[in-house]
Amino acid sequence: MEYKMKLTDAQRAVLDGAEGEVKAKVMLTLVKFGEIFGAEKMVPVTHACGHLVTSFGIGLLKPLFRTMDELIDAGLKAEGGFTVDPRPLDYENVKCNPLLKLVFNKFMYSEQARYEEQLLKAGLVDRDAFSCTCYLKETGNIPKKGDVLSWAESSAVVYANSVLGARCNRNSGMLDLFGSIVGCVPYFGLLTDEGRKATWKVYVKTSTKPEAQILGSAIGMKVMEDVPYVYGMEKWLGEEITPETEAYLKDFGAATASNGAVGLYHIDKLTPEAKEAGESLITGDAKTYVIDDAELERVYGSYPNMWKEGAKAKLVFIGCPHLTYGQLVGWSESVLKALKDNGLKKTAVRTVFCSSPAVIAKFKADNAELYAKIKTAGVGITGICPLMYTNNPLTKTTPIATNSNKLRTYSVARYFKDADILKIVSGEA
Repeated sequence: MEYKMKLTDAQRAVLDGAEGEVKAKVMLTLVKFGEIFGAEKMVPVTHACGHLVTSFGIGLLKPLFRTMDELIDAGLKAEGGFTVDPRPLDYENVKCNPLLKLVFNKFMYSEQARYEEQLLKAGLVDRDAFSCTCYLKETGNIPKKGDVLSWAESSAVVYANSVLGARCNRNSGMLDLFGSIVGCVPYFGLLTDEGRKATWKVYVKTSTKPEAQILGSAIGMKVMEDVPYVYGMEKWLGEEITPETEAYLKDFGAATASNGAVGLYHIDKLTPEAKEAGESLITGDAKTYVIDDAELERVYGSYPNMWKEGAKAKLVFIGCPHLTYGQLVGWSESVLKALKDNGLKKTAVRTVFCSSPAVIAKFKADNAELYAKIKTAGVGITGICPLMYTNNPLTKTTPIATNSNKLRTYSVARYFKDADILKIVSGEA
């Protein structure tokens, strides 16, 4: 068979079945996918550890489970291993009433245990490698600048491309695993130098440091799938990547990727490619977007409120994407202070912090007293994905508050600024 893209002898041999029928189908899928987007060749994956977006065992995904069995039966796996997005459930730390639990167990995530065993056989690095923030040091799946990845999960891909300078397209589920199995991916889009050029110049001219989630939302909704080059952030973020900056860019990028479809952004004087190449990354016909205080308030005011009239929050989710270690400590301290200031010992509203299992383990070990206090105050600390929780149709009538623009976008949760979240949690609002 003839293919549009140029293939190496080794790649063609795999397609011709030299390493088995199943691997040939995996390679063929990637080749056809690449040809749709005009890829001229396949390039090696240079960061061996993958990251998968599909972490949940929804019973209706029968083709997924059959495909996983076919891969496993053929002896195929991601030789470099992979991490995976968060689990959907944690009954110990995110309590559910019996009816919610019934729907989760019987009608939604009925195949969770089976799927996790399949993931382990296909290359999952360990049973705790479930997090959308795999690139943080606690989980340790950290690509180098210039590495080619086979990842999915929009917030992880945009972080790897932008903050780490790695190269990855916005893949869908299973394509991420396929690329890790055959060790190559189609060369197009954000893998190419041209595809990483910015077609928008964004000028941030706010009087105070903008909330990452709202700034990212504004940019995502404006540029959609294009690449923005952002000016004016050095006043707030400096010119070096610190743990605090990592946390900010994590949340900023997740909002650009979920409120739009951004897979890469450049921050002037800060992100690696912007520091190295500067304005040469910007195309000659780039459009301009100015963000001032009024524009951020316009964007914030545009978010829909899908609660019933007069409803007040009954559940608060903080940590989508998963909280960093510094954010987990910071939110714990802030909530405890707000409770004390308002004369409360426990949160006024059921509150859940979401973070990776590795970050939670570090928090327990290094901050035992703070961990005990925040748990006593009624805060659940979990490794789940709040989006997976809100997929349960019975949650649609629960007024859920969040400071995550991603969770707001994909659920009926209502977005609040950080300061307002603290007021809700401490009973002030």
